[in-house]
Amino acid sequence: MSVPRSTSDVLGSVLREVSFASAAYRWVEMGAPFRLVFDRPGLRGVHLIASGACELALAGGTVTPLAAGDTVILPRGDHHELRSGAAATATSGFELAARTPGARLRGCGPRVTATIVCGAFIAGDPGHPALRGLPPVLFVPGVDGHPPSWLAPYVEVLRQEAFDAGPGSDVVMARLSDALIARVLREPGPVADHPGWLAGLRDPHLAAALAALHAEPAHPWTLASLSAEAGLSRTAFTARFARTVGEPPMRYLQSLRLHQARRLLAEERLTVAAVATRVGYTSDVAFAAAFRRVFGVPPAEWRRSLDSPR
Repeated sequence: MSVPRSTSDVLGSVLREVSFASAAYRWVEMGAPFRLVFDRPGLRGVHLIASGACELALAGGTVTPLAAGDTVILPRGDHHELRSGAAATATSGFELAARTPGARLRGCGPRVTATIVCGAFIAGDPGHPALRGLPPVLFVPGVDGHPPSWLAPYVEVLRQEAFDAGPGSDVVMARLSDALIARVLREPGPVADHPGWLAGLRDPHLAAALAALHAEPAHPWTLASLSAEAGLSRTAFTARFARTVGEPPMRYLQSLRLHQARRLLAEERLTVAAVATRVGYTSDVAFAAAFRRVFGVPPAEWRRSLDSPR
């Protein structure tokens, strides 16, 4: 078939495709009671608890107690808030940052009860199907009030940059943010029980199949050929993939192909038929039907919408 593939490259290639980019970090000192809300569409959060304690609350009602040394990342951009006590009114984290000069923010009660390094980053490709394979919250608990040793160097430098905000800090924080997110995603703990491609990478059989799919999404894959890559029977592979990754293998492949098709339609002046061929469809009619079924419009119309005034 093709050259041997390394499963260790899948995480790197997917992160490059998603293209996480840092937006900003701030050193935030809050006094209880407080409710610090983060609800800006498209922005994903990183919160490093430097001292004190608070709670992370998601819009759906999930609440996670946080203490010094804890790190949380919200890779899918879910609306959330950091809170402590029974605050009557909410403070927008983005509005607080906008009206406060510099990188150090202070809000709510008279006595500081929690110090948090709050970061916001964006996904350069927010529609990438890999984002569905990440849990809403990646939680890394601290150890005796400090980040775990494998994460501590990243957190410490980010804390210092957010506190000092010296020349070039934005560039430094952008690079450190990318490294911190990648390092957390490499650890099994934060994503242990969440179905998705990351969980699949931790299964040696599925990792081989995922590496093959990501290396050559346009290849004419079948359940039989993917099962052979995984070293499993077709029945065992199909059940294992769906259970671990959260969707059947051929649907996962279709998501990869259609995502690549959208990128080609947006960035290159290829015909719809040429795009269909590039992403692995033998028929442009079948490609157009699949595209419309998933995105609601035919590929040509979707491309024209990019050029329409908004």
